[in-house]
Amino acid sequence: MNLLEEIKKPNACAFTHGGKFHADDVFSSALLLYINPEIHITRGNKVPDDFEGIVFDIGRGLFDHHQKDSRIRENGVPYAAFGLLWEVLGKEILGEELAVRFDESFVQPLDNNDNTGEKNELATLIGNFNPSWDANDNGDKEFFQAVSVAGMILENKFERYKGNERADKRIDEILKDHDQKSRILVLPEFIPCQKALSETDIAFVIFPSNRGGYCIQPQKKEYSMNYKCSFPESWLGLEGDELIKETGLDTAVFCHKGGFIMTVGQLDEAVMACQKAVDSYEENSVIVKYGKLISDDMSDEIDKNILDTAKMLGIKGARIVNADLMPVPDIEIMEDGQSQAYAKVSMEKQQWKAYVKEHVKKILKYKPEAVFVSGDVFYTYPVVRALRKKHIPVLTSMEKDGKKLIIKLP
Repeated sequence: MNLLEEIKKPNACAFTHGGKFHADDVFSSALLLYINPEIHITRGNKVPDDFEGIVFDIGRGLFDHHQKDSRIRENGVPYAAFGLLWEVLGKEILGEELAVRFDESFVQPLDNNDNTGEKNELATLIGNFNPSWDANDNGDKEFFQAVSVAGMILENKFERYKGNERADKRIDEILKDHDQKSRILVLPEFIPCQKALSETDIAFVIFPSNRGGYCIQPQKKEYSMNYKCSFPESWLGLEGDELIKETGLDTAVFCHKGGFIMTVGQLDEAVMACQKAVDSYEENSVIVKYGKLISDDMSDEIDKNILDTAKMLGIKGARIVNADLMPVPDIEIMEDGQSQAYAKVSMEKQQWKAYVKEHVKKILKYKPEAVFVSGDVFYTYPVVRALRKKHIPVLTSMEKDGKKLIIKLP
């Protein structure tokens, strides 16, 4: 009998460890319950000798990961119980391709957290369901509360993945009949498509609004905060008569001040709005250069290499903007009577995070297509880390075989 059949049995049962619980055993339980809501899950410190059922996260079996020779994925992420169960069951739930993507984006971070302690917000949230250290109970009630929440998360995630796959297939069908020269795509209804269209030249999508009329959404460039084409700045934040006067479109209704949506009463005028935006748009990409000061001669060479790299990355009309280094905060020099070689920042952790965040905002105000970073780790590491969280491409320089190169961090 295979695992899926074992789970689906009318009297199916499973066993996992007792005591403090983690996202790993909680999501493993939620996964089993998703397949069979009637499965009976028991917790304990030792697997009973006569237990007949599925054992996970304890017992040194197929779905435990605490032994020395426990398995590791090819990318270096170790399996935990959730990953071991998902490896067998995932394709039955989402199909082979989606199961792999779900493993990469959702399962692996939780597996990694359980094996290495690497911070994970979802794992922390689940862990917070544990009773306090001095509570006089076995934690089973709290465990199944956490499992219930994890089950809702899994169910919603699965539906989202399936929905996105349906959307991608629908967009593929629509694109077959789309004029490849047109940068405007009209949809019969709203379909999530930002990711599917990121590699195309389509700049605007039009679809019927549930309030009547039509919505227009500009599409972002791949791996960028910025749109392929934006509404004219003079339209932003206007509505009603003001927008009609500015656009020359009789049924113009509203243009958000952030430029991410516009509404128009008639389809032909929605298309006209997009065409006006395309015709008036001027590419003005920015690459921010952040780091140590470089001599004028060296700076010119670096700038040329950066702009050449931008062209190779498909960044058009790029210009370079220099960003000031993060100001040095108050530093406390630690003295021992002989040396003054060590210092620390005179800030608490939260103050430091806010300090870095405020500085990064000054870089992001340029809406850069990429940021070139060089210099002292004290200045650059916190900034690079913040930029990576925003999915902004980071460039830096390196030397190989006597040749100076600009390289994009993977």
